[in-house]
Amino acid sequence: MAVPYESTGRIQQKQRTRDALLAAARSLLESGHTPTVEQSADAAGISRTTAYRYFPNQRHLLLAAIPTIDRPSLLDQDAPDDVHARLDLVIAEQTGILRRWEPQLRAALRLSLDQEPQTPRDARPVLRQGRAIAWIEDALAPLAESHPHIDRRRLAVAIRAGCGIEAWVWMVDIAAVSRTEAATLMRESAQALLSAALAQHGEGSTGNWQICSTSAKENTR
Repeated sequence: MAVPYESTGRIQQKQRTRDALLAAARSLLESGHTPTVEQSADAAGISRTTAYRYFPNQRHLLLAAIPTIDRPSLLDQDAPDDVHARLDLVIAEQTGILRRWEPQLRAALRLSLDQEPQTPRDARPVLRQGRAIAWIEDALAPLAESHPHIDRRRLAVAIRAGCGIEAWVWMVDIAAVSRTEAATLMRESAQALLSAALAQHGEGSTGNWQICSTSAKENTR
């Protein structure tokens, strides 16, 4: 396995160079550009030849510029037990991430649309690997005891569909709503889906939400 260029020799100096290239790329993204390696090198005052040692092409540069959020949960240790409150906290934090990192996440979306269908999972852009689904499932955890027959994974996927960068871009660019309104709509939509799932279960419905625990486990294997 090849050793990354920045992992040999003057590691600290190389890390500073890499950070400078990424800072330049993120700045260009925030200004509405999708930077090339050469543009980022010029903006950072680094030679293009040197820049290509760190990022051999634009895709590698943009992937590195996307924020890495490795938090297993968006909830604090003192999070409430009420599932509605937990979900609202998670979606509020999720929309906060969208607002803080919008240019980078838009770049990630473009990369995702351009990638080949057979692209390995670990090569996909960060935040496009199902992490948000896990955060939402964590918010829905109390349902395991209160409503064990609800397929929490399926519900989390439905909620995630309406609160990711894809929905954000549609609302802001196509529906032309403000970012504040987009965040509000995402939180309201998430609560509506949760309420619908609870209502169907409470009425003894055999609809799509009410999937027995055994089936749910089989579907996630």
